[in-house]
Amino acid sequence: MPNEKMDAVALLKADHRKVEGLFEKFENAKDAKTKKALATEICTELSVHATIEEEIFYPACKEAVEEDLRAEAYVEHDGAKVLIAELSGSDPQNEFYDAKMKVLSEEIKHHIKEEEKPGEGFFAQARKGGIDMDALGDELAARKKELLADIKKNGLPPPTTRSFTGHEMTQGEPVGVA
Repeated sequence: MPNEKMDAVALLKADHRKVEGLFEKFENAKDAKTKKALATEICTELSVHATIEEEIFYPACKEAVEEDLRAEAYVEHDGAKVLIAELSGSDPQNEFYDAKMKVLSEEIKHHIKEEEKPGEGFFAQARKGGIDMDALGDELAARKKELLADIKKNGLPPPTTRSFTGHEMTQGEPVGVA
């Protein structure tokens, strides 16, 4: 399938199926080494997917997709990125590691449902908008390949949020200490 050409929606749906499978494997994993490897793969897949959607797909769909749906998609991505950063900077021995992965999984399942909702989801609206999904799929695939090569060479970069602005957070005492 790696050399198979896909239109934009097919490519993004293939990403969704892949990460759903990885979340399922994580839920069934028993040892820390397997969990860490799966978490790294999940974080990589989600980071690349979010980047290609935000850089290419969402802007291409600006006129076709309702503004509220687009705004919510960006915010959902940013929420996931916070958990991706937490998981990437931690390990399975952390007391909240599995809980963070569970919440990330639930957030992504919700996001996928909204994008793929028949008739009115993000993808359905984009298709109705007359966008050249074949050309867009080629562009997404090329950028995805570039991002994966960069991650392989340099590691997963810290996430960039697009909708979370003006925040200042303070690290409190860990739950076990408080």
